[in-house]
Amino acid sequence: MGARVSRVFRNFNLENRVHREIGKPKPSAAPRHPSTKDFVDKMSKHPEINETIHQKDEPLAILLRTVYVNSVGPLQQDLKQKDVPALMEEERRLPKSSLQGNPFGFSDVQNVPKGKLSIVEALTVLNNHKRSPKTWTAEKLAQEYCLDLQHTKALLEFFIPFEVKIIPPKSEDKKRIKAT
Repeated sequence: MGARVSRVFRNFNLENRVHREIGKPKPSAAPRHPSTKDFVDKMSKHPEINETIHQKDEPLAILLRTVYVNSVGPLQQDLKQKDVPALMEEERRLPKSSLQGNPFGFSDVQNVPKGKLSIVEALTVLNNHKRSPKTWTAEKLAQEYCLDLQHTKALLEFFIPFEVKIIPPKSEDKKRIKAT
């Protein structure tokens, strides 16, 4: 229904608008650079130059006909096998956060390749290990999330979740603030 309305407005007074546009004076060409002015003058004095430019060069045309490019590409069967991305061939697993409910609000990851973690899982792993390192050991985390043991140990050693520390103001600072 909206197309009919827009068509009416689009075609309203179309013929008059077209005649008005056609009747406008044509824009003049941009001024030429002084160095090209001499070249254009030579072209107008020698019409044979203009003819040679537009004339077909037979020897060149014959040479171009002899050039033939034969393109040999991969067969269709080979293309179908190579087009499958490597990610599809990897083993994948469901993220642990989707099974337990997602505490961080991320739900866009549907499956994770084995040996890798999603952001939510990485935060969960780091948080669990920080809270209870005896129960959540590197071996248990590696087995739980299908990770390499060396990578899991490096993850736990070098990545530390953020800690927020609120430092209370000193008593002298409180006195100064109250005095002013």
